Amino acid sequence: MDELSIALPIAERSYRLAIDKEHEELFRKAAKLIDKRIKDYSTSYAYKDKQDLLAMVALEYATGYLKNDRLLSENETQWHAKLVAIDQALDEQLISIKP
Repeated sequence: MDELSIALPIAERSYRLAIDKEHEELFRKAAKLIDKRIKDYSTSYAYKDKQDLLAMVALEYATGYLKNDRLLSENETQWHAKLVAIDQALDEQLISIKP
């Protein structure tokens, strides 16, 4: 692993991170996305300081993550049920053609 030390500006502060070099673009895009959402919230809501806006962005992304996690779990359950049904159908076909 190639580690890289970077500084990411988020909410007018710089955060130093050591990351895998291959993930640099992902981290930079994430920081820009967070700053964009902070700007969006700043024009829509009253706030005392950037911490309030950062909390709103964190809440937005955390709830989005939890929704996606729930959907993924539901999809995995549905796919598992379908695969079990296919497996059973194949077993039945194999049993029916055995001499």
